[in-house]
Amino acid sequence: MRPCTPALVLSGGGARGAYQVGVLRQIARQHPELRFPIITGVSAGAINATFIASHAGELTDATDELAELWSELSTSRVMRSDIPSLLANALRIAGNVVSGGSRIAPPVRGLVDTAPLRRILTSVVDSRSIQAKIDAGRLEALAVSATSYRTGDSVTFVQGRPELEMWDRFRRHARAERITVDHVMASAAIPLFFPGCEVDGEYFGDGSLRQTYPLSPAIHLGADRVLAISSRFANVSETGEAEDAYPTAARVLGLMLNSIFLDHLDADAERLERVNQLLQRVDPKHSWLVPEREVDLLVVRPSLDIARMAAGYERQMPRTLRYLIRGLGTRRGSGADLLSYLLFEPRFLSELIELGERDAKLNRVRISRFVEGCAPATV
Repeated sequence: MRPCTPALVLSGGGARGAYQVGVLRQIARQHPELRFPIITGVSAGAINATFIASHAGELTDATDELAELWSELSTSRVMRSDIPSLLANALRIAGNVVSGGSRIAPPVRGLVDTAPLRRILTSVVDSRSIQAKIDAGRLEALAVSATSYRTGDSVTFVQGRPELEMWDRFRRHARAERITVDHVMASAAIPLFFPGCEVDGEYFGDGSLRQTYPLSPAIHLGADRVLAISSRFANVSETGEAEDAYPTAARVLGLMLNSIFLDHLDADAERLERVNQLLQRVDPKHSWLVPEREVDLLVVRPSLDIARMAAGYERQMPRTLRYLIRGLGTRRGSGADLLSYLLFEPRFLSELIELGERDAKLNRVRISRFVEGCAPATV
């Protein structure tokens, strides 16, 4: 059993973020002594990561409260879905199109207003509590990633120990800052649907948009053992309309969101495994010549297709929002992927949490090996 620094990596996925909570709650119950010195998140994962980092208690208490928060969410607590709000945004979009983008029409920053989500995050995101845990040695770093709408770069905001070195790579940068609600709102701003958020005079959107290496922040911060939670069903076959049917807008948007939220983690995990295999072939006498280091990785994935689960809950969406979503083509049965990101309804979210708990139980042997192989750094 060797000393190591474990990290928790939470990916994006809108409403799919509830699945992460179920996995984490069950892991915390299996291993109440577990602690992650490094926590990174993007999009919905940034919400979960910041909640856990802000919580003054142990992981068991944090995940119990986080599960309660998610199970009580509804569309109206995440975004304004009333007729006046949605109609106003639709008219702004139409006005911009008709006016050719002139200043006559007010600018459109997103299809929906996410002020309700900001109110929730204001009550749970606490940079002072995060800093207190860092000062007490209970946390080394929290990292939240967002996409700069000015440069197109992926920017990772890091609140951690002062001696941590920030990084600067092609299209990927890190900034040492205290994590606030603005950082989390920016990271979770789903492209097109949620408005971007201003941070330090610059507008940012969903961090998954340009984060091609989602495991990278944790490794840069010193992790050599990473637990990542994906919301992609490993055996999914992306099928929708009949082969001779032109794909609906809902189908195209769903594929786009899958690419943004799901593909990057899987691709990065493959790259990391290849690097590990190459490092294992290096003669120990020459290992000092190689700048990379071996990183143990455990990825937990859903045992069921979350998109197919979402299809059964479409009627629970607010009527106006459901009408607009159907206008994109969900009636043809091809919009399940899109629905799974926007379906913030209690029954669906609770089922995702339960699925996460079951999958953590199914993977308890792999999870135990992950935790017990690194005991000195996790207590």
